[in-house]
Amino acid sequence: MSKPVNNQALFLGSCLALITTGLTFSIRAGILPELGENFNLNAEQLGFINSMWFLGFPISMILGGLFYYKIGPANIMRIAFVAHTLGIILTIYAQGYSLLLLSTLFIGFGNGCTEAACNPLIADLYSGKKMDKMLNRFHMWFPGGIVIGSLLSKFLTDLEVSWQVQMWLIMIPTIIYAILFFGQSFPAAKAAAAESISTNFKAMFSPIFIFLFCCMALTAISEFGPQQWVGIIMADSGASPMLVLALVTGVMATGRFFAGPVIKLLGQTGVLLFSAIFATIGVYLFSVVTGGMVYFAAILFAVGVCFFWPTMIGTTAQRVPLSGALGMSIIGGVGMFSTSIFQPIIGRWIDNSKKAVAEIGSTTENVDLLVGQITLAKLAIFPGILIVLFLIFFLWQRKAQPQVEEATNSELEAS
Repeated sequence: MSKPVNNQALFLGSCLALITTGLTFSIRAGILPELGENFNLNAEQLGFINSMWFLGFPISMILGGLFYYKIGPANIMRIAFVAHTLGIILTIYAQGYSLLLLSTLFIGFGNGCTEAACNPLIADLYSGKKMDKMLNRFHMWFPGGIVIGSLLSKFLTDLEVSWQVQMWLIMIPTIIYAILFFGQSFPAAKAAAAESISTNFKAMFSPIFIFLFCCMALTAISEFGPQQWVGIIMADSGASPMLVLALVTGVMATGRFFAGPVIKLLGQTGVLLFSAIFATIGVYLFSVVTGGMVYFAAILFAVGVCFFWPTMIGTTAQRVPLSGALGMSIIGGVGMFSTSIFQPIIGRWIDNSKKAVAEIGSTTENVDLLVGQITLAKLAIFPGILIVLFLIFFLWQRKAQPQVEEATNSELEAS
Protein backbone atom coordinates (compact mmCIF):
# COMPACT_ATOMS: atom_id res chain seq x y z
CA MET A 1 0.00 0.00 0.00
CA SER A 2 1.47 3.32 -1.07
CA LYS A 3 2.18 6.03 1.46
CA PRO A 4 -0.40 8.91 1.44
CA VAL A 5 0.69 12.22 -0.02
CA ASN A 6 1.77 14.68 2.68
CA ASN A 7 0.88 18.06 1.18
CA GLN A 8 2.36 20.01 4.07
CA ALA A 9 5.77 18.31 3.92
CA LEU A 10 6.00 18.64 0.13
CA PHE A 11 4.99 22.31 0.19
CA LEU A 12 7.37 23.12 3.05
CA GLY A 13 10.17 21.29 1.24
CA SER A 14 9.45 23.32 -1.90
CA CYS A 15 9.62 26.58 0.07
CA LEU A 16 12.94 25.56 1.69
CA ALA A 17 14.32 24.74 -1.75
CA LEU A 18 13.33 28.19 -3.01
CA ILE A 19 14.84 29.81 0.09
CA THR A 20 18.07 27.99 -0.87
CA THR A 21 17.84 29.63 -4.30
CA GLY A 22 17.39 33.06 -2.69
CA LEU A 23 20.35 32.50 -0.35
CA THR A 24 22.64 31.50 -3.22
CA PHE A 25 21.70 34.78 -4.94
CA SER A 26 22.12 37.19 -2.03
CA ILE A 27 25.04 35.63 -0.17
CA ARG A 28 26.99 35.37 -3.41
CA ALA A 29 26.22 39.02 -4.11
CA GLY A 30 27.46 39.89 -0.63
CA ILE A 31 30.76 37.97 -0.92
CA LEU A 32 31.49 39.10 -4.49
CA PRO A 33 33.91 41.87 -3.42
CA GLU A 34 35.84 39.36 -1.25
CA LEU A 35 36.05 36.87 -4.10
CA GLY A 36 37.48 39.59 -6.34
CA GLU A 37 40.04 40.52 -3.73
CA ASN A 38 41.02 36.99 -2.65
CA PHE A 39 41.39 35.61 -6.16
CA ASN A 40 42.62 38.83 -7.80
CA LEU A 41 39.69 38.97 -10.23
CA ASN A 42 38.56 42.00 -12.21
CA ALA A 43 34.91 42.98 -12.59
CA GLU A 44 34.53 41.27 -15.97
CA GLN A 45 35.73 37.98 -14.48
CA LEU A 46 33.32 38.39 -11.59
CA GLY A 47 30.64 38.99 -14.22
CA PHE A 48 31.42 35.65 -15.86
CA ILE A 49 31.16 33.96 -12.45
CA ASN A 50 27.75 35.63 -11.95
CA SER A 51 26.70 34.54 -15.42
CA MET A 52 27.13 30.86 -14.51
CA TRP A 53 24.35 31.19 -11.89
CA PHE A 54 22.01 32.56 -14.56
CA LEU A 55 23.20 30.07 -17.24
CA GLY A 56 22.70 26.91 -15.17
CA PHE A 57 19.21 28.04 -14.19
CA PRO A 58 17.56 28.07 -17.66
CA ILE A 59 19.33 24.90 -18.80
CA SER A 60 17.87 22.79 -15.98
CA MET A 61 14.57 24.67 -15.98
CA ILE A 62 13.90 23.92 -19.65
CA LEU A 63 15.14 20.32 -19.37
CA GLY A 64 12.94 19.88 -16.30
CA GLY A 65 9.95 21.26 -18.18
CA LEU A 66 10.54 18.82 -21.03
CA PHE A 67 11.02 15.73 -18.86
CA TYR A 68 8.89 16.50 -15.79
CA TYR A 69 6.21 13.94 -16.64
CA LYS A 70 8.78 11.26 -17.53
CA ILE A 71 11.09 11.36 -14.51
CA GLY A 72 8.86 13.12 -11.94
CA PRO A 73 9.48 15.85 -9.34
CA ALA A 74 11.15 13.51 -6.82
CA ASN A 75 14.01 12.72 -9.21
CA ILE A 76 14.34 16.35 -10.31
CA MET A 77 14.67 17.42 -6.66
CA ARG A 78 17.30 14.71 -6.08
CA ILE A 79 19.27 16.26 -8.93
CA ALA A 80 18.72 19.71 -7.37
CA PHE A 81 20.15 18.52 -4.02
CA VAL A 82 23.24 17.01 -5.65
CA ALA A 83 23.81 20.14 -7.77
CA HIS A 84 23.35 22.51 -4.81
CA THR A 85 25.67 20.48 -2.59
CA LEU A 86 28.38 20.20 -5.24
CA GLY A 87 28.12 23.90 -6.06
CA ILE A 88 28.38 25.05 -2.44
CA ILE A 89 31.29 22.74 -1.54
CA LEU A 90 33.23 23.43 -4.73
CA THR A 91 32.83 27.19 -4.15
CA ILE A 92 34.14 26.90 -0.58
CA TYR A 93 37.20 24.88 -1.63
CA ALA A 94 37.84 26.68 -4.92
CA GLN A 95 41.46 27.49 -5.59
CA GLY A 96 40.92 29.76 -8.55
CA TYR A 97 38.74 31.28 -11.24
CA SER A 98 37.90 28.10 -13.19
CA LEU A 99 36.50 26.22 -10.20
CA LEU A 100 34.44 29.26 -9.19
CA LEU A 101 32.88 29.21 -12.65
CA LEU A 102 32.08 25.49 -12.41
CA SER A 103 30.74 25.65 -8.86
CA THR A 104 28.44 28.57 -9.66
CA LEU A 105 27.14 26.69 -12.71
CA PHE A 106 26.21 23.76 -10.44
CA ILE A 107 24.37 26.12 -8.07
CA GLY A 108 22.42 27.67 -10.94
CA PHE A 109 21.56 24.20 -12.26
CA GLY A 110 20.18 23.21 -8.86
CA ASN A 111 18.11 26.40 -8.69
CA GLY A 112 16.57 25.73 -12.09
CA CYS A 113 15.68 22.17 -11.04
CA THR A 114 13.84 23.61 -8.04
CA GLU A 115 11.68 25.84 -10.26
CA ALA A 116 11.08 23.04 -12.79
CA ALA A 117 9.96 20.57 -10.12
CA CYS A 118 8.13 22.66 -7.55
CA ASN A 119 5.87 24.83 -9.74
CA PRO A 120 3.98 21.90 -11.31
CA LEU A 121 4.23 19.92 -8.05
CA ILE A 122 2.33 22.62 -6.14
CA ALA A 123 -0.19 22.88 -8.99
CA ASP A 124 -0.79 19.12 -8.57
CA LEU A 125 -1.03 19.33 -4.76
CA TYR A 126 -3.79 21.97 -4.74
CA SER A 127 -6.65 23.08 -6.97
CA GLY A 128 -8.74 26.14 -7.69
CA LYS A 129 -8.16 29.31 -5.67
CA LYS A 130 -6.08 27.44 -3.11
CA MET A 131 -3.61 26.52 -5.85
CA ASP A 132 -3.25 30.21 -6.77
CA LYS A 133 -2.78 31.16 -3.13
CA MET A 134 -0.19 28.45 -2.48
CA LEU A 135 1.77 29.25 -5.66
CA ASN A 136 1.91 32.90 -4.58
CA ARG A 137 3.11 31.87 -1.14
CA PHE A 138 5.73 29.62 -2.70
CA HIS A 139 7.06 32.38 -4.98
CA MET A 140 7.34 34.76 -2.04
CA TRP A 141 10.31 32.76 -0.79
CA PHE A 142 12.72 33.68 -3.57
CA PRO A 143 12.77 37.37 -2.53
CA GLY A 144 12.22 36.17 1.03
CA GLY A 145 15.37 34.06 0.81
CA ILE A 146 17.25 37.02 -0.61
CA VAL A 147 16.16 39.17 2.36
CA ILE A 148 17.37 36.51 4.80
CA GLY A 149 20.66 36.07 2.94
CA SER A 150 21.27 39.80 2.58
CA LEU A 151 20.84 40.45 6.29
CA LEU A 152 22.93 37.40 7.20
CA SER A 153 25.71 38.42 4.83
CA LYS A 154 25.82 41.98 6.13
CA PHE A 155 25.80 40.85 9.77
CA LEU A 156 28.53 38.25 9.25
CA THR A 157 30.65 40.50 7.03
CA ASP A 158 30.50 43.23 9.68
CA LEU A 159 31.73 40.63 12.18
CA GLU A 160 34.52 39.75 9.71
CA VAL A 161 33.23 36.19 9.33
CA SER A 162 34.82 34.56 6.28
CA TRP A 163 32.96 34.17 3.01
CA GLN A 164 33.48 30.39 3.24
CA VAL A 165 31.43 30.24 6.46
CA GLN A 166 28.71 32.28 4.76
CA MET A 167 28.56 29.74 1.94
CA TRP A 168 28.31 26.86 4.45
CA LEU A 169 25.12 28.45 5.81
CA ILE A 170 23.38 27.73 2.49
CA MET A 171 23.73 24.01 3.24
CA ILE A 172 21.26 24.33 6.14
CA PRO A 173 18.05 24.79 4.06
CA THR A 174 19.53 22.47 1.40
CA ILE A 175 19.76 19.58 3.88
CA ILE A 176 16.34 20.38 5.38
CA TYR A 177 14.52 20.31 2.01
CA ALA A 178 16.23 17.02 1.16
CA ILE A 179 15.02 15.52 4.47
CA LEU A 180 11.48 16.81 3.91
CA PHE A 181 11.30 15.30 0.40
CA PHE A 182 12.98 11.99 1.35
CA GLY A 183 10.59 9.02 1.29
CA GLN A 184 7.53 11.11 0.43
CA SER A 185 4.81 10.03 -1.99
CA PHE A 186 4.22 12.54 -4.75
CA PRO A 187 0.79 13.36 -6.25
CA ALA A 188 -0.28 12.12 -9.64
CA ALA A 189 0.00 14.80 -12.30
CA LYS A 190 -3.32 16.42 -13.23
CA ALA A 191 -2.35 17.69 -16.65
CA ALA A 192 0.33 15.29 -17.87
CA ALA A 193 0.71 15.47 -21.63
CA ALA A 194 -2.48 17.54 -21.94
CA GLU A 195 -1.01 19.00 -25.10
CA SER A 196 1.67 17.49 -27.31
CA ILE A 197 5.13 19.04 -27.51
CA SER A 198 4.49 19.84 -31.18
CA THR A 199 1.37 21.83 -30.20
CA ASN A 200 3.40 23.71 -27.59
CA PHE A 201 6.10 24.60 -30.10
CA LYS A 202 3.56 25.68 -32.72
CA ALA A 203 1.96 28.07 -30.22
CA MET A 204 5.39 29.52 -29.42
CA PHE A 205 5.70 30.86 -32.97
CA SER A 206 2.74 33.21 -32.43
CA PRO A 207 3.43 37.00 -32.50
CA ILE A 208 2.45 37.44 -28.83
CA PHE A 209 4.81 34.71 -27.61
CA ILE A 210 7.71 36.05 -29.67
CA PHE A 211 7.04 39.55 -28.33
CA LEU A 212 6.95 38.29 -24.72
CA PHE A 213 10.09 36.23 -25.37
CA CYS A 214 12.00 39.38 -26.38
CA CYS A 215 10.57 41.46 -23.53
CA MET A 216 11.45 38.83 -20.93
CA ALA A 217 15.13 39.20 -21.79
CA LEU A 218 14.91 42.89 -20.85
CA THR A 219 12.68 42.51 -17.77
CA ALA A 220 15.07 39.94 -16.26
CA ILE A 221 18.21 42.05 -16.68
CA SER A 222 16.31 45.10 -15.38
CA GLU A 223 15.53 43.12 -12.20
CA PHE A 224 18.68 41.06 -11.65
CA GLY A 225 21.34 43.38 -13.06
CA PRO A 226 21.32 46.02 -10.30
CA GLN A 227 20.63 43.43 -7.58
CA GLN A 228 23.49 41.06 -8.38
CA TRP A 229 26.06 43.89 -8.54
CA VAL A 230 24.77 45.87 -5.57
CA GLY A 231 27.78 44.95 -3.39
CA ILE A 232 30.26 46.49 -5.84
CA ILE A 233 28.53 49.34 -7.66
CA MET A 234 26.87 50.76 -4.53
CA ALA A 235 29.60 50.11 -1.97
CA ASP A 236 30.54 53.82 -1.80
CA SER A 237 27.06 55.31 -2.17
CA GLY A 238 26.71 56.09 1.54
CA ALA A 239 24.12 53.32 1.95
CA SER A 240 24.68 49.69 2.95
CA PRO A 241 24.53 47.51 -0.21
CA MET A 242 23.17 44.50 1.69
CA LEU A 243 20.50 46.63 3.39
CA VAL A 244 19.54 47.99 -0.05
CA LEU A 245 19.23 44.42 -1.35
CA ALA A 246 17.21 43.37 1.72
CA LEU A 247 14.90 46.39 1.32
CA VAL A 248 14.38 45.74 -2.40
CA THR A 249 13.57 42.07 -1.94
CA GLY A 250 11.44 42.74 1.14
CA VAL A 251 9.26 45.13 -0.86
CA MET A 252 9.18 42.59 -3.71
CA ALA A 253 7.98 39.80 -1.43
CA THR A 254 5.24 42.03 -0.01
CA GLY A 255 4.23 43.26 -3.46
CA ARG A 256 3.94 39.74 -4.84
CA PHE A 257 1.78 38.69 -1.92
CA PHE A 258 -0.69 41.48 -2.79
CA ALA A 259 -0.29 41.22 -6.58
CA GLY A 260 -3.89 40.08 -7.17
CA PRO A 261 -5.63 43.39 -6.42
CA VAL A 262 -2.99 45.34 -8.38
CA ILE A 263 -3.43 43.16 -11.49
CA LYS A 264 -7.22 43.38 -11.09
CA LEU A 265 -6.99 47.18 -11.05
CA LEU A 266 -4.48 47.72 -13.87
CA GLY A 267 -4.76 44.51 -15.89
CA GLN A 268 -1.75 42.46 -17.00
CA THR A 269 -0.61 44.89 -19.70
CA GLY A 270 -1.14 47.87 -17.40
CA VAL A 271 0.92 46.26 -14.66
CA LEU A 272 3.79 45.62 -17.07
CA LEU A 273 3.76 49.25 -18.26
CA PHE A 274 3.50 50.51 -14.66
CA SER A 275 6.42 48.26 -13.67
CA ALA A 276 8.66 49.50 -16.47
CA ILE A 277 8.05 53.13 -15.52
CA PHE A 278 8.84 52.61 -11.83
CA ALA A 279 11.85 50.40 -12.55
CA THR A 280 13.32 53.05 -14.85
CA ILE A 281 12.81 55.80 -12.27
CA GLY A 282 14.34 53.60 -9.55
CA VAL A 283 17.47 52.64 -11.49
CA TYR A 284 17.98 56.23 -12.69
CA LEU A 285 17.73 57.52 -9.12
CA PHE A 286 20.28 54.90 -8.07
CA SER A 287 22.67 56.53 -10.55
CA VAL A 288 22.35 60.07 -9.19
CA VAL A 289 21.55 59.93 -5.44
CA THR A 290 23.66 59.07 -2.41
CA GLY A 291 23.13 58.52 1.30
CA GLY A 292 19.64 57.98 2.65
CA MET A 293 18.02 58.76 -0.72
CA VAL A 294 19.43 55.46 -2.02
CA TYR A 295 16.87 53.64 0.16
CA PHE A 296 14.05 55.70 -1.38
CA ALA A 297 15.34 54.80 -4.85
CA ALA A 298 15.43 51.14 -3.74
CA ILE A 299 11.73 51.24 -2.84
CA LEU A 300 10.76 52.70 -6.23
CA PHE A 301 12.96 50.16 -8.02
CA ALA A 302 11.41 47.30 -6.01
CA VAL A 303 7.86 48.45 -6.75
CA GLY A 304 8.80 48.38 -10.42
CA VAL A 305 10.52 45.00 -10.67
CA CYS A 306 8.46 43.00 -8.15
CA PHE A 307 5.65 42.31 -10.65
CA PHE A 308 7.83 41.71 -13.73
CA TRP A 309 8.61 38.00 -13.39
CA PRO A 310 5.25 36.56 -12.21
CA THR A 311 3.23 38.81 -14.54
CA MET A 312 5.31 37.80 -17.57
CA ILE A 313 4.79 34.12 -16.71
CA GLY A 314 1.08 34.70 -16.09
CA THR A 315 0.70 36.67 -19.32
CA THR A 316 2.25 33.79 -21.24
CA ALA A 317 -0.10 31.30 -19.58
CA GLN A 318 -3.23 33.35 -20.33
CA ARG A 319 -2.45 34.81 -23.74
CA VAL A 320 -0.59 31.86 -25.25
CA PRO A 321 -2.26 28.97 -23.36
CA LEU A 322 -1.37 26.30 -25.92
CA SER A 323 2.34 26.87 -25.24
CA GLY A 324 1.71 24.96 -22.01
CA ALA A 325 4.19 24.37 -19.22
CA LEU A 326 6.99 24.24 -21.77
CA GLY A 327 6.20 27.78 -22.93
CA MET A 328 6.32 29.10 -19.37
CA SER A 329 9.63 27.30 -18.79
CA ILE A 330 11.11 28.81 -21.93
CA ILE A 331 9.94 32.32 -21.02
CA GLY A 332 11.53 31.94 -17.59
CA GLY A 333 14.60 30.35 -19.15
CA VAL A 334 15.23 33.18 -21.60
CA GLY A 335 15.04 35.65 -18.71
CA MET A 336 17.80 33.86 -16.85
CA PHE A 337 19.82 33.22 -20.01
CA SER A 338 19.79 36.90 -21.00
CA THR A 339 20.90 37.83 -17.49
CA SER A 340 23.74 35.34 -17.84
CA ILE A 341 24.88 36.99 -21.06
CA PHE A 342 24.81 40.50 -19.58
CA GLN A 343 26.70 39.74 -16.35
CA PRO A 344 30.22 39.92 -17.90
CA ILE A 345 29.09 42.88 -20.01
CA ILE A 346 28.17 44.78 -16.84
CA GLY A 347 31.53 43.80 -15.38
CA ARG A 348 33.26 45.12 -18.49
CA TRP A 349 31.37 48.42 -18.17
CA ILE A 350 32.75 48.78 -14.65
CA ASP A 351 36.32 47.98 -15.72
CA ASN A 352 36.17 50.32 -18.73
CA SER A 353 34.67 53.15 -16.67
CA LYS A 354 37.52 52.84 -14.15
CA LYS A 355 40.06 53.01 -16.97
CA ALA A 356 38.34 56.01 -18.55
CA VAL A 357 38.27 57.91 -15.25
CA ALA A 358 41.95 57.13 -14.67
CA GLU A 359 42.96 58.20 -18.20
CA ILE A 360 41.30 61.61 -17.97
CA GLY A 361 42.93 62.17 -14.59
CA SER A 362 39.63 62.86 -12.84
CA THR A 363 39.87 64.74 -9.57
CA THR A 364 36.73 63.05 -8.26
CA GLU A 365 37.19 62.14 -4.61
CA ASN A 366 35.31 58.84 -4.89
CA VAL A 367 36.13 57.15 -8.19
CA ASP A 368 34.29 53.92 -7.30
CA LEU A 369 31.08 55.85 -6.64
CA LEU A 370 31.36 57.63 -9.98
CA VAL A 371 32.00 54.34 -11.78
CA GLY A 372 29.00 52.73 -10.06
CA GLN A 373 26.72 55.61 -11.03
CA ILE A 374 27.88 55.46 -14.66
CA THR A 375 27.12 51.73 -14.72
CA LEU A 376 23.67 52.22 -13.20
CA ALA A 377 22.86 54.92 -15.75
CA LYS A 378 23.57 52.38 -18.49
CA LEU A 379 21.40 49.77 -16.75
CA ALA A 380 18.49 52.25 -16.75
CA ILE A 381 18.38 51.88 -20.55
CA PHE A 382 16.82 48.40 -20.27
CA PRO A 383 13.62 49.29 -18.35
CA GLY A 384 13.51 52.51 -20.42
CA ILE A 385 13.18 50.42 -23.59
CA LEU A 386 10.49 48.37 -21.86
CA ILE A 387 8.36 51.49 -21.33
CA VAL A 388 8.08 51.82 -25.10
CA LEU A 389 7.56 48.07 -25.70
CA PHE A 390 4.92 47.67 -22.99
CA LEU A 391 3.09 50.80 -24.16
CA ILE A 392 2.89 49.16 -27.60
CA PHE A 393 1.72 45.91 -25.95
CA PHE A 394 -0.89 47.79 -23.89
CA LEU A 395 -2.35 49.41 -27.02
CA TRP A 396 -2.02 46.19 -29.05
CA GLN A 397 -3.86 44.03 -26.51
CA ARG A 398 -6.41 46.61 -25.37
CA LYS A 399 -9.12 45.35 -27.72
CA ALA A 400 -7.90 41.77 -28.09
CA GLN A 401 -7.67 41.12 -24.34
CA PRO A 402 -11.33 40.27 -23.60
CA GLN A 403 -11.51 37.71 -26.45
CA VAL A 404 -8.23 36.14 -25.44
CA GLU A 405 -9.20 35.93 -21.76
CA GLU A 406 -12.62 34.45 -22.57
CA ALA A 407 -11.05 31.82 -24.79
CA THR A 408 -8.44 31.03 -22.21
CA ASN A 409 -11.00 30.69 -19.43
CA SER A 410 -13.16 28.34 -21.48
CA GLU A 411 -10.17 26.18 -22.31
CA LEU A 412 -9.14 26.02 -18.67
CA GLU A 413 -12.68 25.08 -17.61
CA ALA A 414 -12.76 22.35 -20.25
CA SER A 415 -9.50 20.93 -18.98
